[in-house]
Amino acid sequence: MSSKDSILETMAGSELFRGYERSFGEATGLPLTLRTPDAWQVAQKDSRHQNPFCALMASQSRSCAACLHVQQQLSDNATDKPVTSVCFAGLADSAVPVRVGSKVIGHLQTGQVALKAPSKARFGKVRRKLDELGVPGDRAALAEAWLKSPTMTRRQYQGAVELLAHFASQLSAASNQLAIRQANAEPPVITRAKAYIAEHLSEDISLGDVAKAVHMSRFYFCKSFRRHAGLHFTDYVSRLRVERAKELLLNPHLRISEIAYEVGFQSLTHFNRVFRRVMGKSPTQYRGHVGVA
Repeated sequence: MSSKDSILETMAGSELFRGYERSFGEATGLPLTLRTPDAWQVAQKDSRHQNPFCALMASQSRSCAACLHVQQQLSDNATDKPVTSVCFAGLADSAVPVRVGSKVIGHLQTGQVALKAPSKARFGKVRRKLDELGVPGDRAALAEAWLKSPTMTRRQYQGAVELLAHFASQLSAASNQLAIRQANAEPPVITRAKAYIAEHLSEDISLGDVAKAVHMSRFYFCKSFRRHAGLHFTDYVSRLRVERAKELLLNPHLRISEIAYEVGFQSLTHFNRVFRRVMGKSPTQYRGHVGVA
């Protein structure tokens, strides 16, 4: 399992996600899953809020292929913002990216909702598509299930997706912290290296400096640190500096330029670039998001 998949699995089992999933379902009546970008399974399978029509479709291989096509479209396109697709049955699905740094490690996915009220007349078009796909099954049962699809206005559904975008920011922040401390059973030399980094974080430290401090060759330290920390040395230092900067940004009396130099960045431009890459927003946007004047 890759480090990205490991982080996502931890997040999916966390009380943070499970609690939000429950609240989101109770508030909207919609299902919610946290999935890897390459997940090859119909979304919302076995969810208690799964659309009854989609549950029937998931049991048929031909219709399942059509659902998986929508799933792939969402995964491919939801890289920097929420994306919504509408399937052949007129049901909307949306995916919101969750990141560790600049990399998308998964998607929050919801949907299976009709943005126009289902009617017997409109099911005629769905039925023709089912026949075209060669999907077996009792058409009366499929029609009954489709007519029970949850319905929202476009504005209501957009609001639900925007809620997920805010939650994705929380998950991304939690994932970033988890990436820093993911290696639990690390060798003492790596523990000493991390302690040295934390102690000299405000300085212009290099991989060579840390390798020398823990009495390892630069080459071996580079390989060992990447293997046990789960991050390249420069990525680890950047994330640690960003975490410290996030704490300092809570102080409204500190200028962003002061914070940048305090956590070890040699220029404000570099700080802004790294902060945005790790957090998905600028320091100024982050400070505004947490309500600091």
